[in-house]
Amino acid sequence: MNRVDISVIIPVYNADKYIEKAIKSSLIQKEVDEIIIIDDGSTDNSLKICLNICETENRIKIYYHKNHENLGRSASRNLGIKMATSKYIAFLDADDFYLPNRFTNDFKIFNKDNSVDGVYNAIGSFFYREFDNIEKEKLKLTTVSEKIKANELFDKMGPMGHYGYFSGIGLTVKKDSFLKCGFFNETLQVAEDTELWLRMALVLNLKSGIIDEPIALRGVHDTNVSFKRDDLYQINNLKMYFVLLEWMFQKKISFIRINKVWTKFWNQNLINNTSFWFRIKYWVVSLCKHPILLKSITTYKSFPILRLFK
Repeated sequence: MNRVDISVIIPVYNADKYIEKAIKSSLIQKEVDEIIIIDDGSTDNSLKICLNICETENRIKIYYHKNHENLGRSASRNLGIKMATSKYIAFLDADDFYLPNRFTNDFKIFNKDNSVDGVYNAIGSFFYREFDNIEKEKLKLTTVSEKIKANELFDKMGPMGHYGYFSGIGLTVKKDSFLKCGFFNETLQVAEDTELWLRMALVLNLKSGIIDEPIALRGVHDTNVSFKRDDLYQINNLKMYFVLLEWMFQKKISFIRINKVWTKFWNQNLINNTSFWFRIKYWVVSLCKHPILLKSITTYKSFPILRLFK
């Protein structure tokens, strides 16, 4: 039987309205061995709240970046992973919280099959602001819509496929899995989680857990970046596909899947309406570095000079 111990990693940046709820939702989970809080240069009362709770709860460990810098959520999560001592890793953002028995079903799956690297589940939303019925319904459940074989997950989950996607707060994964898939990409401001989940889907044995009801709730409030900065996501989605592509070449992933990401990259160029010279640069650099892309129809369809005449 697998040892039941989890390190919950919580990056914190100016979340004094929510962090206590997040921490307490982790403390009630019997499987949680430690809660690793990474203060990412907060300027509000977040750190003070964490330190106060830490005085009465020895499962909480608090870390900082050098000189208390604000380095972003990727660097914070990566630091948390490196400092974790448990066999399993779970993530929680400072404005989200777990529901009771968050990990019970995950460990039924881990204990049944030792080859499983990670389990993903559905999450819901908790509104801290006004909302309409359309938004409430849209954010009611974030999930992979059906059970998918691990070797098909990359192709079927979003954004590669159309069967939805999972959130990081619904994922439990073995710590040693990061040796296979790498850490969060610290050059991405957003979409860094999507890029890592896609890498995981390519090289890990990920199983669906509870996908028809939430096991955690995402906090929705006025300062959520994910609901207000479409422009930021457009820029980083383009970069995400490119860095994912480079990683796939390094790992010698099949050309069929490389071609899917290559196509996504050029579709995102159209969405972003990138400049002619931007496209020329990436087209030439990619072909020089990876001549195998000449086998792709997308390479010819996306040739920037040809597109000038469309």
